[in-house]
Amino acid sequence: MSETRKDEGLKSLGAKTRYSMDYAPEVLETFANKHPDNDYWVQFNCPEFTSLCPITGQPDFAEIRISYVPAERMVESKSLKLYLFSFRNHGDFHEDCVNIIMKDLIHLMEPKYIEVTGIFTPRGGISIYPYANYGRKGTRYEQLAEHRFMNHNMQ
Repeated sequence: MSETRKDEGLKSLGAKTRYSMDYAPEVLETFANKHPDNDYWVQFNCPEFTSLCPITGQPDFAEIRISYVPAERMVESKSLKLYLFSFRNHGDFHEDCVNIIMKDLIHLMEPKYIEVTGIFTPRGGISIYPYANYGRKGTRYEQLAEHRFMNHNMQ
């Protein structure tokens, strides 16, 4: 790992991977955005997300898509992977998982804009695709969030 990254206090990157057995927002880490004056998208795709149904305890499988416009801090990708994998033994409904992920990332990074989509595989003959977004209040990103939410169409 580069000295710059070590100076930022990142613990997961370059270390032996340790997987949490339950929901673990404390594993999330950030680093400084080198281009906070630029607006740009950062997108993550986790095609192997799993959680547990809170009623039956059966596994639910999904692809989680995260897109955000960073401000001062950015999420470190290995810590994000470990965080998302920490849901594997966590019991929550699909909609709750998507909203929890979004809120944890807002709390962590304070992004200008973020959206999280869960593309859950069918269970009982029906698929659920929850979508949540957020734009920083009082800014144009709040308007972006409203526009994208009103025009959201998962196909």
